[in-house]
Amino acid sequence: MAEQGKDHDAGDEGHRGHADAGQTRSGGHDHTSHDHTSHDHSSHGHAVPSSLRAFAIGASANFAFVVVEAVFGILSGSLALVADAGHNLSDVLGLLLAWGAAWLARRAPTQRRTYGYGRSSILAALANAVLLLVGTGGILWEAVSRLGDPEPVATGVVMVVALVGIGVNFGTALLFMADRKRDLNVRGAFVHMVADAAISLGVVVAAAVIALTGWLWLDPAVSIAIALAIVAGTWGLLRDSVNLAMDMVPAHIDPAEVEAFLAAQPGVTGLHDLHIWALSTTEVALTVHLVRPGAGADDALLTQIAAGLKARFGIGHPAIQVEQGAMACAL
Repeated sequence: MAEQGKDHDAGDEGHRGHADAGQTRSGGHDHTSHDHTSHDHSSHGHAVPSSLRAFAIGASANFAFVVVEAVFGILSGSLALVADAGHNLSDVLGLLLAWGAAWLARRAPTQRRTYGYGRSSILAALANAVLLLVGTGGILWEAVSRLGDPEPVATGVVMVVALVGIGVNFGTALLFMADRKRDLNVRGAFVHMVADAAISLGVVVAAAVIALTGWLWLDPAVSIAIALAIVAGTWGLLRDSVNLAMDMVPAHIDPAEVEAFLAAQPGVTGLHDLHIWALSTTEVALTVHLVRPGAGADDALLTQIAAGLKARFGIGHPAIQVEQGAMACAL
């Protein structure tokens, strides 16, 4: 078998490397490996992407708010406010991890790291999920212990600080709005910030109810609700990041549809060794062997297949090997 050609990418803003393999014959088969995806290098400049600026601004604003929220939470005796501060601190760490991964993804591939550093975004998501779960365990422990012995809460302070939190979280979410459809990493930050704004709204409502009714148990109860909301959101992040780290087909791609698309190409009588996996949270790769008896490789057709994979499935890094024989080559 000829070695498969790969198209390497360091990310949406990085430099791209190319490799083409030649043709050999083995056991009556014509094995041709093509790197056929076209790229536009004119779009790669040195300007800082908007997503990197958004991560920088968002992380800085949220960290400043975490300090303010934690101080006033302790002074007011509100566990809900302290819990929300802990949650927001985990968000800062998550933003920093995502920011670092986005920066690494811009680095060019090397001889050893031929795909660049795009997968760092997957590792960042996995680390973020673990950090969130560990922090949530501490919040749940303290909240449950205080349910039987709730403490007085300065509801006015809690409401003011939580309202500021709504503004910070929603404002941060707006920073990611423009790129949320293009980058899964950015989309995750956007959804998380919107969810945080909703959680802060829950803290405001709880403080208002406590002020009207005197139900002090509501403060630790809201803390438990916040913790459970974090677990629910983090579980999906953990599952998805582990799946991507294990080279599972990305959730938005149906492998059966990809196989049907490839099998329907002119002259193709069969295919095997189809693999689809994520290079990063935004880039998807594919390798496949197509059987075209008596036809062999056709550069125009391969370019057409690559364009179709990109347009229909978002697969931008296909490596296609064509076999002329009717039998699949032995591995």
